[in-house]
Amino acid sequence: MRIAVARETAAGEARVALVPELVGKLTGLGCTVTIEPGAGQAAGFPDDAYSTAGAEVGPLTDAELIVGVQPLAPEVVAGLAPETATISFFPAQSRADDIAARVARNVTTFGMDYVPRISRAQSMDALSSQSLVAGYRAAIVAAGLLREFFPLSMTAAGTVRPAQVVVLGAGVAGLQTIATCRRLGAVVKGYDVRAAAAEEIRSMGASAIELDLPTLEGAGGYAREMTEDRATRQRELLAPYVAAADALITTAAVPGRTAPVLVTTPMVEAMKPGSVVVDLAAESGGNVEGAVPGRMISVGGVQLWGGAQVPSQMPAPASRLYAQNVVNVVTLMTKEGSFAPDFEDEIVAGMCVTHAGKALRP
Repeated sequence: MRIAVARETAAGEARVALVPELVGKLTGLGCTVTIEPGAGQAAGFPDDAYSTAGAEVGPLTDAELIVGVQPLAPEVVAGLAPETATISFFPAQSRADDIAARVARNVTTFGMDYVPRISRAQSMDALSSQSLVAGYRAAIVAAGLLREFFPLSMTAAGTVRPAQVVVLGAGVAGLQTIATCRRLGAVVKGYDVRAAAAEEIRSMGASAIELDLPTLEGAGGYAREMTEDRATRQRELLAPYVAAADALITTAAVPGRTAPVLVTTPMVEAMKPGSVVVDLAAESGGNVEGAVPGRMISVGGVQLWGGAQVPSQMPAPASRLYAQNVVNVVTLMTKEGSFAPDFEDEIVAGMCVTHAGKALRP
């Protein structure tokens, strides 16, 4: 089987779907690996590193399976041979035209967004691995923007108080944000609508914010969507915590849905001048009213940073983690050196977006 690794062309995307140290994992399965020229350059992996690892450097043509981070460009899909398979992130809800083109071309599409949240699939869970990177990056961005110390510092000249940080959302990204802010010495409070999250927040050394509201446990470890009345009451109860924070970091997002608005503009304006807000969910609508992906704006003297392609801002570690996820998926779908996905397997079936001329995910 010939596997090709695509060079990413989406704006702001610096990751690559395979790193040199994992080429041997695929060739060990009996596969031939081709890297599109320059595919790893932006992440710090030159073509010769892939060649040394046993991969070929060349075009995507004749590959049975093409792996990437973002979906292939439409013009590339149009040139694929029928029955070619692709593996990448694939937000189906926003790619109706792309799905139609793949169905017409009889391309099999697997989305890394849809790896089921079951124990057997944990090593393939790219959403979690990339959220880990994003959570770390959010903490570093907040620390860099805040013109204050994060840790407590006691000197002969006086004591410098630690920064007060509030993190909203305690999934993988939120917990990593909390852990990193704690390592930097900040005093951290965290909040999540799920009941189990409070103990997870405390396990990271932070204080859990507990509001007098019912919890919202949902499927797959995600939160359920809340009513507007509950959202309004939640914002009212969170307002004093937000106002007292030096840095606010929001991480609440569910794949395929618009991010919930947790913080309004008046809540941001009530923060101290010089405070910082980092919104990791800006690309999916934003947890903070007015957040713009990829931009920093000023709201009443508060800096509001909207995240865009955040894992890609740390492309080398993000690529290593994602590549391991991809290799694990390919391994699952490879039998005796051939690409043979078992569509009875719940992981394979859950990931499949198009196959055999049909769209399998609306």
